[in-house]
Formats: sequence, C-alpha cells, structure tokens
Amino acid sequence: MKINIIKIKDYVTKSNLPFCDYVINPYVGCTHACKYCYASFMKRFTGHTEEWGKFIDVKLCDKPLNKKKLTGKTVFLSSVTDPYNLLEKKYEITKKILEQIIDIDCCLYISTKSSLIIRDIDLLKKCSNVIVDISLNTLDEKFRKDMDNAASVQQRLDTLKILHDNEIYTALFISPWFPEITDFKALIQATKEYVNEYWFENLNLRGDYKKRILNYIAKYHPKLIELYDDIYRHNNIEYWKQKEKEFIEYCDMNRIRFINALNHSKLVTYKKSKN
Repeated sequence: MKINIIKIKDYVTKSNLPFCDYVINPYVGCTHACKYCYASFMKRFTGHTEEWGKFIDVKLCDKPLNKKKLTGKTVFLSSVTDPYNLLEKKYEITKKILEQIIDIDCCLYISTKSSLIIRDIDLLKKCSNVIVDISLNTLDEKFRKDMDNAASVQQRLDTLKILHDNEIYTALFISPWFPEITDFKALIQATKEYVNEYWFENLNLRGDYKKRILNYIAKYHPKLIELYDDIYRHNNIEYWKQKEKEFIEYCDMNRIRFINALNHSKLVTYKKSKN
C-alpha cells in the first residue's frame, strides 16, 4: 500500500449527487479495493499509476468546516472513498471531521463497508441528524471476498445491529446489485429487525473494470454470461425495468422504507436541472 500525506485547502466540496448538497472525502483512494468500484476513475485526475486499492492519500486540512455553509444542508461522507478504510484507524481523519460536524445543524449521510464506524458511536449520537448506510449486496461470503477487501458479511450485519441498538438511523445499501446474484429479498429478510430503510443501486459497468467483472462472470457464473452480455454489451435495460418493478412492489407490500437508485443517472440529471 502506497501512502501519501497531502495538504488540502478544504474538506468540503459541492455535490452533483442527487441526495446531497456537499461531500467530504477524507482520503483519496481506498483500501477496500472493490473490483466494481466506480471511484477508480479518480486515477485520471490524481496522477496515481498504482492499481486501485494499492494507494491512498491521507488528506490533512487546517481549515475548519464552514458552519454557516453547511447549516441546513445535506452532507455526504463519502462519495469516492470509504471514510472508515483501514488507515482511518491510524489517522482518524473522519473522526476529527465528525468532531466538528456535531456542532453543525446539518443532515449527515455516512456510507461505509467497515465495522470501524462503531468506534465513533458516541460522536454519531451527538449529530443532529445522521443516517449511516452499510453497503452490502450479498450474504455469500465467498462472493463478497471475490469482490472486495472490506469487512465480512457478518461484520457488516453486526455493525448495522449495533448502530441500530444505539438508536442510530440505519440503511442497508444494496449496491451494486449484481443481476441474478444479488438476492434483495434475502438481504431484507436477514436484516429487517435492525435496518430502518433500504437503498438499491444497480451494477454499472464502464471503464477498465467492465472487462474485469464480465470475465469474472464468465469464469465463475457461466450460466449468467449471456444475460450480462445482453445488459452490458448490448445495453438492454429491460432486465432493470423488471427488477425495479419487482422490488418496489415487494417493498410496498411489506411496508419497507426504501430509496430507489436503480435509475441513478436520471436522478443526477434531475438534480442538475433544479440547480
């Protein structure tokens, strides 16, 4: 792992994401090395030549968070890194950011695949409005290991439960949804006692990881390669239309709170039109 310490002018950046006003990324890169990670595009702008997951920049910033700017806004921690990647245990950048946010009346979204967030429960309790989502798209530990170096399936489930037991609003982010591999009903049934709401996002394949994922499917799930080719090489969206209808009906029937991000690009376009 190549580690760089860099100084930046501000942690906060304006967001084009559909659900937040600002994002804070305490690190560049991520130790989880998710094979499907869209954030690997960052290498085009940062100059890193290392393989995704083999480098990380630790951001240091002397400027305090702008309380006036963030008050009443929605802040996302984080969009292109995991704020609780392995180096957070040593450098505590995310913790220091939280120590400032607790004094700001904003809505805070935190997204992670790490159990390290449990360390900061006392700070999370002091936040005026916080939602923690844990990303998980399978209950199959082998598939999880094939896809990332983050916390195990069981660790993520345990983290959700601990957060919920401590009265932290929890979301399970079923992302990315792998066609015919991700079983959203099984994930909901396994977690419904300690998850407040569910978010869904489909698997998007582009850039250099498109070939990597399709090669994986061909090798380990050969019966699915025709479907994946139809979706990702021939741009057939009928599969996602059907799955979108299926999970909306399921959630409505079972009175499950959810956010549908299967049409993520449409949500982004909508937000941009409103800005």
